[in-house]
Amino acid sequence: MAGKIWLPERRDIICIDFNPQVGREMKDVHPLLVLSPKEFNNRTRIVIGLPMTTAESNETNPFAVKFVGKQGKVGFVLAHQPKSFDWRLREAKPHPWKQAPEEVVVLAGEILNQIIAICE
Repeated sequence: MAGKIWLPERRDIICIDFNPQVGREMKDVHPLLVLSPKEFNNRTRIVIGLPMTTAESNETNPFAVKFVGKQGKVGFVLAHQPKSFDWRLREAKPHPWKQAPEEVVVLAGEILNQIIAICE
């Protein structure tokens, strides 16, 4: 009996390789908050999301959304760095935190929208 195939969906936190990287971009494997819906991720093999970090330097970053994950660990969603990746070729995996709270996703989306002004 075959197991269920994993497919990232909106609000999921996944681990994905950000390499190759240039300049001030994140590098190596980091968590990514998925913004794109499951159907899009499946059909295109692309996932659109926002990188996450635990770097305390983001405490004063106006573009970072702070939240407390599992075991009380603080994380920051970087709303100013949207990314798209081929999640299958980059061998993305579920992150132990599973999903971000809905209010974190909404706030990160509002900040991103203020930056790129796609929705009025």
